[in-house]
Order: sequence, then structure tokens, then C-alpha cells
Amino acid sequence: MDPTSDKQAEMFQITNPPTAEARRNAVLDSAPSRSNHMQLMPEALARVHMQERLQEAEHERLLRAFTLKRRAERASLKARRAIASVVMQ
Repeated sequence: MDPTSDKQAEMFQITNPPTAEARRNAVLDSAPSRSNHMQLMPEALARVHMQERLQEAEHERLLRAFTLKRRAERASLKARRAIASVVMQ
């Protein structure tokens, strides 16, 4: 690939700006895309919102599981100590 070809293309674009008709066609071509994008925005926002809520719920679930695990471990340790004190007497 010729390294000067990109520069030549740039120079061509600089010296030959797009015509009014080319600009108008570009705007018309992008209008349906823009309209489609605007219609899909609420869906994308809702999807992001639901993802955040799911992540928050998962975090709370893991936190609750960790808390219950610690509580069970403490109860188990307390029961072992109680058994040990009974056996030692």
C-alpha cells in the first residue's frame, strides 16, 4: 500500500469539498438511522436500568448470604463451646 495514497485522498477532499447535493443525500441517508436510534433509546435505557437493578439485587443477595453464613458459623462455634464445656465438667 502506498503511504502517500491517504494523503492524496485527504488533499482531494480538502480541494474538492462535497457538493450541496452530496451533503443533502448524506443527511437524508442518516435521517432513518437517527430516527431508529431515537426510537431505540428508551429500550437501551431500560436495558441498562434493569442491568443495574439486577446487579444491585445480586450484590444484596451475596451480602445476605455472607451475613447468614457468618451467623451460622458463630452459632456453630457457640454450640461447640457449649458441648465442650459440658464434656469437660
